[in-house]
Amino acid sequence: MALRARDGWPNPLRWLLSHPWGGGSLISLFLSVVSGIVVALQYDPTEPFYSTTTIELVVPYGSFWRALHYFSSQAFFLLLLAHVVVVLWKNEADYRRGAWVRLCATLPCGLLLLFTGYVLRGDATGEAAGAIAEHICLSVPLIGPALNDVLFDLAESGLRKVYAHHVIGLVVLGGMAAWPHLRRYTARWRNHLPLVALTVLISVAVAAPIEPNRFGLLFIAGPWFFLGLQELLRYWPPFVAGVLAPLLPLALLLWLPKARRSRTLALLAIGLWLAFYIGLTVLCLQRI
Repeated sequence: MALRARDGWPNPLRWLLSHPWGGGSLISLFLSVVSGIVVALQYDPTEPFYSTTTIELVVPYGSFWRALHYFSSQAFFLLLLAHVVVVLWKNEADYRRGAWVRLCATLPCGLLLLFTGYVLRGDATGEAAGAIAEHICLSVPLIGPALNDVLFDLAESGLRKVYAHHVIGLVVLGGMAAWPHLRRYTARWRNHLPLVALTVLISVAVAAPIEPNRFGLLFIAGPWFFLGLQELLRYWPPFVAGVLAPLLPLALLLWLPKARRSRTLALLAIGLWLAFYIGLTVLCLQRI
């Protein structure tokens, strides 16, 4: 009854704030890992596009497993973002600065997990995303080549390093960053059965996207969350558009002060940045 307004209908804001978004994100991650193991048994980073397309032919129910991996990964990241928004809105948790920084590190880890999954597809979208990411890394002064050698190195190593980061490195780093938080909260499957059922139904009904190699195109779009950055690269240098601009909201989140006025200003700046980024994404969608 606490979640219902005076007219008897649920209060949307209260429902949003009380919904276990973090638990749903963790359950979606479990689904992504389980389905990812099945997909990885057939995947070959030396033949990414070929092995991705043959998963649906060689692996029993391959289309379902690949779709489940794709949609559960999308759900994991979106629910993680929703969880962060609710935590910031409620402002109930009292973390030390080090613990807060460590917890916030789960966001870039989750984003890179999702991003590397697109790159590993080896299709037009994956190739475009990988090429842009490598170009951005190389634009970083002084450490650019070393950074690219660690993260991507597509020209020399193909997708082997990206594959290693996707299945091992980023999972370990994200788990280490979130472990203190996960020890305090539990996610039970029975509390998220509608989410699991919806993800499975979508995976049965809708195939995971993959694009064939298309020649003669003047514009190839990257992943949906990458479109704003891709549009920004049209106007600013790679280091500014691809490094400084994305780091701005993350830096504000890491620094997020406890004083009410300063905290409000920092959150307002993050909100304005997100609105700006959404506008860039809409512009980029018009070019597709």
